[in-house]
Amino acid sequence: MFRQYHLRDYRFSLIVWITALSVIGIMVIGSAQKGLQVRQALGLVIGLAAMMVFSMIDYTWLFGFNWLSYFVGLALLGAVLVLGENVNGATRWIRIGIQFQPSDVVKIILIVFFAEFFTRNEDKINTVRVILSSLILIGIPLLLIFMEPDLSTTIAIALTFCVIIFIAGLSWKIIAAVMAVTIPSAVIFFSVILQPGQTLIKDYQLTRILAWLRPDEFPQDAYQQTNSIIAIGSGQLYGKGLANNMVNSVKNGNFIAEPQTDFIFAVAGEELGFLGCCLIVLLELLIALECIRIGRRARDLAGTLFCCGFGAMILIQSFMNICVTTGLMPNTGIPLPFVSYGLTSLISFCIGAGMVLNIGLQTRRY
Repeated sequence: MFRQYHLRDYRFSLIVWITALSVIGIMVIGSAQKGLQVRQALGLVIGLAAMMVFSMIDYTWLFGFNWLSYFVGLALLGAVLVLGENVNGATRWIRIGIQFQPSDVVKIILIVFFAEFFTRNEDKINTVRVILSSLILIGIPLLLIFMEPDLSTTIAIALTFCVIIFIAGLSWKIIAAVMAVTIPSAVIFFSVILQPGQTLIKDYQLTRILAWLRPDEFPQDAYQQTNSIIAIGSGQLYGKGLANNMVNSVKNGNFIAEPQTDFIFAVAGEELGFLGCCLIVLLELLIALECIRIGRRARDLAGTLFCCGFGAMILIQSFMNICVTTGLMPNTGIPLPFVSYGLTSLISFCIGAGMVLNIGLQTRRY
């Protein structure tokens, strides 16, 4: 479980990037919802402590529980559908003494599971049995998350799975065949859902897509993204300052929905300006690249897959969140890693980072 490590191998830079980004998040959250700032700060303290603990635990020992953790994750997702609390039409949270969002925990569990699963089947990665098995194994939790409903997390996990199986050694021929089927299917799918009377997606999901494509025709549904874009643009180069009391502030006028979570980047854009947004994007990129860099030198394939999968999850979530707030994709509602309010998300990502740090302590020697 615990091993002897050398301090010189510890990647303190990853801790610095995560801490810096999280502190920026706490400051912006305090501006968006003052009452949540202390809770997020407490979450960061707990998250950093968990990161330190997991950085000292041998990741190969943790990966040995991949099947157990997988079924625990399924149990949590199933419990959400049965016992979860409905908030704004979605059932994503469960309360067991404390309220938490199981899908955030399951993200890390699934990266661990498939890192170990593909390592054990490294020589058979391109066989029908392994491919079908992996699709079934990822399909079950994706279905449970989709039923909450949480389409954004479903997409993020699915894309992360694609990254992991690609790095594990999936043949280019199979990838080309999948792309040849997926791209036309996606075009057909969007063509169908835009037809009157479609039943493939829920009405609110269709409305978000239509509001994104034709905001002038759906002003009541497009206002979140429209106001978000206005807020980011109004920040200009330096921003209006944190917790300002300007009457022309989009955030102060309560025109930004969920400013502390899904649209935290809009608040950052208005109050920290273009430079603040660039800093947030840079830190997200540095964290993800550091994870991938550690993964490239991991001592085994499992370590590589976990680090690259974790880095991919950060990039994918960041990309989706920022694209939503800037109007580049439909409103999907997904948190910005280490910045958005949410203790489950913050602590889960810190635990994942701790595991990356442990992998970095056991790199190959050249």
